[in-house]
Amino acid sequence: MIISMIAMDTSGPIIAMILAACGQDLAQSSSIILTTVTDVVGFFSLSRIATMLASRRPT
Repeated sequence: MIISMIAMDTSGPIIAMILAACGQDLAQSSSIILTTVTDVVGFFSLSRIATMLASRRPT
């Protein structure tokens, strides 16, 4: 969850600046792109954490 929040905090302003520079409407486009970015980052971070925990040897 923390990794997703960090991704959202960093990608949100970047996406807004890129869309504003391209002349796109921020209200319609930014939410779709931001949701996609945070979902992808959340999925891969969860997969990475699960892989790390699964590869640990029991002590």
